[in-house]
Amino acid sequence: MKLASLLGAVALGCLISAPALAQSPIVIKFSHVVAPETPKGKGAEKFKELAEQRTGGKVQVQVYPNSQLYKDKEELEALQLGAVQMLAPSLAKFGPLGVKEFEVFDLPFILPSKEALRKVTEGPVGKSLLDKLGSKGITGLAYWDNGFKIMSANRPLKTPADFKGLKMRIQSSKVLDAQMRALGALPQVMAFSEVYQALQTGVVDGTENPPSNMYTQKMHEVQKHATLSNHGYLGYAVIVNKRFWDGLPADIRTQLEGAMKDATVYANDIAQAENDASLDAMKKSGKTEFHTLTNEERAAWIKALAPVREDMASRVGKDLIETFEKEGAAASKM
Repeated sequence: MKLASLLGAVALGCLISAPALAQSPIVIKFSHVVAPETPKGKGAEKFKELAEQRTGGKVQVQVYPNSQLYKDKEELEALQLGAVQMLAPSLAKFGPLGVKEFEVFDLPFILPSKEALRKVTEGPVGKSLLDKLGSKGITGLAYWDNGFKIMSANRPLKTPADFKGLKMRIQSSKVLDAQMRALGALPQVMAFSEVYQALQTGVVDGTENPPSNMYTQKMHEVQKHATLSNHGYLGYAVIVNKRFWDGLPADIRTQLEGAMKDATVYANDIAQAENDASLDAMKKSGKTEFHTLTNEERAAWIKALAPVREDMASRVGKDLIETFEKEGAAASKM
């Protein structure tokens, strides 16, 4: 979307959503790029329900799913300009914004379990990462799960050699670019809303997604094979325009923080169930053949992707990578 259009939307947004207009509800436009029935989509609707309920209607949350307002590359700029107030972008989106530390979440096999993930996102490490967004005019509110990713293509992906020459769609992330290149694939950055058609027409050969994203976008209809690799994590940070958030009446902000806390518990609780149900539905459709890595195959993937951590240390931060590794090891012993 052109800058002028965004600025026009900002002006309109200021008129309809400024907290100073006491007689009108405070409007929060919550934009995201996935389907309403995904974990993120359901989390957004839960936040809307709780926010409107707890503020007694003083806040109105308008949820716009499926890139109705903005695509991947546009939405962060729209938030910074104030054209929308709230987003839940994937963590990979913050690297191009200049907060490269978030790309640690993209490192393959960096988080071995949900327990390790929780130790990071619910502890001081997760908070320190969200705090880094302040300099970009953004306030980070919470982490929402989607799940661990699987690989898909129109040929079986059992060994790293199977990726050679494949055009694989990725989000804009230097880590994900390095991941695909380490496997011998050709990474293709593309907006999420364009992936189905690109897979259908052969513009790209495959991609990576948690099952819920793959199913709700009908990617299984245009991918013959998928590997349950769980090689990487896809999560989101719920963020808000800092100026808007700081300008809210203190009591309203406190009520919204409570609504976000409970919506986060809800969204994270349903994420695994949604992914399990989506995987089951795709298997039953018979359109995609799913492969579970053997121990030997998984070891080969880990070996092929190990250099990515070393290569990305200067970008993401060696100390941060080591912290994630320590948290993962500690969680594995619990």
